[in-house]
Order: sequence, then structure tokens, then C-alpha cells
Amino acid sequence: MTPSACGALAVLAAAAWLHADSKKAAEDQHIELLRGLSFEWATVRTQLPHSRKPLDFDSAGTWDKQKWEDMEREVGPAAKPGELIQVTHVSIQKDAIVLELNHGTKTQGHWYDKVQVGMGGQTHPVGDPTANVAANGTYIAVHFKEGLGKVTSADVKKMLAPVLDFDKHTATDQYVDTLPPEIKKAVQEKKAIVGMDRDQVLLALGRPVRKTRETKDGEEQEDWIYGEPPGRVTFVTFAANKVIRIKETYAGLGGSIADGSKP
Repeated sequence: MTPSACGALAVLAAAAWLHADSKKAAEDQHIELLRGLSFEWATVRTQLPHSRKPLDFDSAGTWDKQKWEDMEREVGPAAKPGELIQVTHVSIQKDAIVLELNHGTKTQGHWYDKVQVGMGGQTHPVGDPTANVAANGTYIAVHFKEGLGKVTSADVKKMLAPVLDFDKHTATDQYVDTLPPEIKKAVQEKKAIVGMDRDQVLLALGRPVRKTRETKDGEEQEDWIYGEPPGRVTFVTFAANKVIRIKETYAGLGGSIADGSKP
């Protein structure tokens, strides 16, 4: 092989490596944003209009206040200052992050979205018990003029601080503080670990896309499935209300799965 051919191959190999490395970094950022923003609660700081089209918000922390006020007069409010609202879905685009709040305009929410089942089957409101939970939903699109860059979920929360306060200490935070250290850490990192119960997995990952049940060796097991193809899919397996196994896979469009089991 000639020196020039060897050089060309080296350049191609380096380009392929850089592309793979960049792709992995983008996927890691995507996962961090989803884990850091999904199912988070925030206290509303300004009137939020009920809107089917995402409310535009600039990453610099500005928004068209007059437009929001006009929309609220036309279609009504989704939430008022002081109310709690939850991020129920996150959509990551090339130059924007869209947050669905309180299920957007798809539903008016459910009773089980406003309570949390605690230890021993007791239920209590999620969030500050002295604040109301907003009944309606809406959407906010955070726009980035030069692309997402290396933005993190913490950065997005700071950007949205003028309209949504994610730092308010809630009843959920107080419950998390009572958990064993390893489970508390997992909940804060938005991941499931062996030994968690169903309530703790709900806190960490939210509600699963679907559930399946089967009996193995006389023991009933239940799988909670998170994610859909194409993309990463996580199986959390319960037996007797405790997580006994976690399996992460990558599912393609055709349904093919690359095994990524975790002990």
C-alpha cells in the first residue's frame, strides 16, 4: 500500500472515531436532559397561558410577555403564580427543548398525578401542601439560537427561573431525604437500582410506557418498560414489590435489540 493510501485510511479512521465520539456525547447529553427534566415539579412565577402551540422562551431568559398575556385573555390560564406544575414530557430538538407541562392540552390531568403513594400505602400530595397544583396544562419551547451546545438540565432550569422555580423544597424532597443513602442518590440521578420499591422507581423514572407480568419458578414478576424504539429501552423487573433486575437495551426501528444487561 502506498504512503498516500495509508494516509487516506488514517484520515478516514480518525474521522470515523471523531464522529462516533461526537455521537456518544450527544446521546449522553440527551439522556442527561431527559433524566434531569422529566417529571420535575416547579412553582409557577408568572401567569402561564393555556396553549396548544408551545410558548416561545429564549435561552437568554426572555419572552414576549405581551403575547403571553394576550393569549391568556383569549384562551385562559394554565397556571397562576404560586401553583405547582409538573414536566410530564420532554422533547429535544436541534435548537430547542420543548417541555410539556401537566400533560399539555391532551388531558386535564388525573387524580393520581396530584398524590404520591408513600410507605405503607399512605397517600399525600406531591409538592408543597400549602400550594395548589395547577389543573391545566401547556407547553414551553426553550429556543437556542446557536444550537443546544453543551447545555445541561441544570442550565435549562436556571434559564426558566423567571417563569418556573425548580428550587422550591417540596414534600417530595422531604420524602426523598428519608430514604437510604444509595436509594436517595439513585432517585436524584433519575435511575433505578436493585432493592427499590415501586414508589421509589416512580420517583426516579416516572410512570413506565407499559408493564408486563409473568410467572417464573412459581414467582410472579412484573416488568416496567421505559423508552420506545428507536432508542434506549430500560426494563425494570419487580418481584414482591422490590426491584430484582435492571436491563438496558437499544432497540432499532425494526425491533432489533442490542443487549445491554446490567447486574
